[in-house]
Amino acid sequence: MRAFIVDRYKKKSALRLGEMPEPALRDDDVLVEIHAAGLNLLDSKVRDGEFKLILPYRPPFVLGHDLAGIVVRIGAKVRHFKPGDEVYARPRDGRVGTFAEFIAVNEADLALKPENLTMEEAASIPLVGLTAWQVLVERAGLRKGQKVLIHAGSGGVGTFAIQLAKHLGATVATTTSTANAELVRSLGADVVIDYKNEDFEKVLSDYDVVLNSLDGATLQKSLKVLKPGGKLISISGPPDPAFAREQGLNWFLQQLLRLLSFGIRRKAKGRGVSYSFLFMRANGEQLRQITALIEAGIIRPVVDRIFPFEATNEALAYIETGRSKGKVVVKLR
Repeated sequence: MRAFIVDRYKKKSALRLGEMPEPALRDDDVLVEIHAAGLNLLDSKVRDGEFKLILPYRPPFVLGHDLAGIVVRIGAKVRHFKPGDEVYARPRDGRVGTFAEFIAVNEADLALKPENLTMEEAASIPLVGLTAWQVLVERAGLRKGQKVLIHAGSGGVGTFAIQLAKHLGATVATTTSTANAELVRSLGADVVIDYKNEDFEKVLSDYDVVLNSLDGATLQKSLKVLKPGGKLISISGPPDPAFAREQGLNWFLQQLLRLLSFGIRRKAKGRGVSYSFLFMRANGEQLRQITALIEAGIIRPVVDRIFPFEATNEALAYIETGRSKGKVVVKLR
């Protein structure tokens, strides 16, 4: 099968379009013919080697974390899917590789594609949808009447998280550029901060939750907008000891992550708030709940551009500019 391959970890290096063997099918796997694949900054970071301590993929490997496609074969123990089903997923860590014509996905990671979405729209959802769900529903327990700040509201996670937070009944503030202010308002943002002209930490106060996807400076400033008992949840790091334990990392890596996050954890404690790092995980059951929201018209995908599969490297370069609104997708079929 054709696939985009990482031959070695190297910053900004091009993926190689080459041939890989069709994936082997385990008993609880579903073989999917991929029709579209979503791109994420995580792909660039994995390619660059930023995650090789905690996600030790051994080159050569196929990159890609989002897919939509059609089931072509199922393993002996699969009960919930059949050939011909239209599905979407974020495959679990260790088994990614959606920049390819086929992938074997554990049944537990998969969900039926929302009926009202195209393959390209569906492929834009899994990673950002699950990230937003795990931050706002699972980790933050966001509820009606609370206030949440979602950084980078026009990005992939941001466009989804704004809609989910509004559905949960929260007041939503977001940071974005002037050019994207109307987009985030149309998704439900109540307060829009133009980060080029305003300091969000001087405008906002008494917030219950902050979802951070930006740099360390933004993370530090975010502490100032939270009320006592508030939660600062970051998907861009630094990873914390709880994450190290969840991942089953060795003692040395646990201590390293403890050190990396010590400063922000100490400052959070000093302000009477909590800090945690979230690295999203595959979850077909949560994806089914997301499907229900999409089919009910509560959440809509935001897709910036669709590239042909052959232009996957150009698509990655485009998302690395940081200018895309919502998601970028490559189309295989």
